[in-house]
Amino acid sequence: MTGPLAPAFPTVDYGAIAPVLIVLGGACVSVLLEALLPWRSRGRVQLGLTLTIVVVGLLAVIVRATSGAPAVTTLSGALAVDGPSLFLWGTLLALAVPSVLLLADRSVEPGGAFVADPIALGEAEEKERVAVGARSGGGSSGRARAGGSGGSGRDGSRNRRGRDAVAGQTEVYPLVLFALGGMLVFCAADDLLTMFIALEVLSLPLYLLCGLARRRRLMSQESAVKYFLLGAFSSAFFLYGLALLYGYADSVKLTDISQAAAGSLRPDSLLFGGLALLVVGLLFKASVGPFHTWTPDVYQGAPTSVTAFMAACTKVAAFGAILRVLTVAFGSTVWEWRGVLWAVAIVSMVVGAVLGLTQTDVKRMIAYSSVAHAGFLLLGAMAITPAGLSATLFYLLAYGFTTVALFGLVSLVRGSDGEATHLSAWAGLGKRSPVVAAAVTFLMLALAGIPLTSGFTAKFAVFSAALADGMTPLVIVALVVSAVAAFFYLRLIVLMYFSEPAADGPTVSVPGPFTTVAITLGVVVTLLLGVVPTAVLGWADGLSFLG
Repeated sequence: MTGPLAPAFPTVDYGAIAPVLIVLGGACVSVLLEALLPWRSRGRVQLGLTLTIVVVGLLAVIVRATSGAPAVTTLSGALAVDGPSLFLWGTLLALAVPSVLLLADRSVEPGGAFVADPIALGEAEEKERVAVGARSGGGSSGRARAGGSGGSGRDGSRNRRGRDAVAGQTEVYPLVLFALGGMLVFCAADDLLTMFIALEVLSLPLYLLCGLARRRRLMSQESAVKYFLLGAFSSAFFLYGLALLYGYADSVKLTDISQAAAGSLRPDSLLFGGLALLVVGLLFKASVGPFHTWTPDVYQGAPTSVTAFMAACTKVAAFGAILRVLTVAFGSTVWEWRGVLWAVAIVSMVVGAVLGLTQTDVKRMIAYSSVAHAGFLLLGAMAITPAGLSATLFYLLAYGFTTVALFGLVSLVRGSDGEATHLSAWAGLGKRSPVVAAAVTFLMLALAGIPLTSGFTAKFAVFSAALADGMTPLVIVALVVSAVAAFFYLRLIVLMYFSEPAADGPTVSVPGPFTTVAITLGVVVTLLLGVVPTAVLGWADGLSFLG
């Protein structure tokens, strides 16, 4: 049909959204392979496919960023592909590489860190299935076929589950890809409805991943339920805020909301009520206090590789969305909402530092550290200046690599019942494993913001941007909190080097090649961003949001 009555189909810039299409399309292919491939080859194929998708997506981002192509909105204005979007996409895909390697490592436990059968209620049942799988996998193919047919259907089912236990679960790969695809859309969404859909796409796979730990099944399942319930509440807040803003602006597009906020006769209660509810949903996902209550339990209960993925990538996506919403939609009303976010940032920093001092579990300590860092990041997000944007983007990149490497090291310290995360188990680690202790020390110093690490450069950039924008009291609070938080980082370092290891204490596992690469990549990037940060800072300096 042609002529004036022909339907107008929106043009789509496929080159601009190529990374999103690659990741989400690859996730769909991964689901099909999960259903069709035999169990013996499934793990290798899924791992290879996932890494290929992530690397190809990262290359697509690099090509787009270096091609000089203009910033565009596409898919009927649903996605804005601009400089910050490309930086955040590149950060997410770069962090996904070591995260996937940690997920795939099976050098410590047969079958990896993920439970073979999600209905297994405890570790004893899971170990039994591993043993059954080892026996069935080592026997003749005739016995395996006989066990899976005829009158021994129950034995066949147990054998299949046991084989999965030995081979390792591969459902984690499509789940990670769907979560990653949701994160890419979330931080580039130019309207609130697209942002909400992306929020659900990235959250639902994470809820499942948190409950799949092979060890400490009940704790893992409990963390997944807590994350799901609190996440549902935060999604409801986000959606309610979206409805109020739609009632105020007659649109869910960020630019339309900005125009309405600059001059509208409608009551401001709709505008600021919607903003408050919307920001609650975003702050929950970013682990900003006081909306952080899920973070310690989920970090502790989830498989450590999943915790690494969440701690790094989810924070990048959440703060990317916060930056876009505050800058594009509410930049003209900054003086109305900044005071509230000042209080939120102070609460987040203080809660993270003070409660971090009381923790005796390493993963919970890192969780509260992430809450304090979320407060630091909020300083840059509130600045609404080019310097604040570039500093926040750099901080997200630096923090992400440091966190992934640190959780990779945490997974190596193990006792008889799995990972030894209690602080007492780390006593004397410098004598048992000097290399691991040195890497942990370096990463802890980076989180504390010691010079020659990426943490120092990132904090200096964010604090400088906040000072330039008139937030001097907030920067003073941040400096005091940084000094307080440094205590629990140094406490772990002192414990590793100045305490005697227990005779029957935990051991440090020799990392497999995947974990070695992931940790090495995180440590090297943390060092390079602390010593020569100019290349990344220079790229981030010239970025601005479209709209």
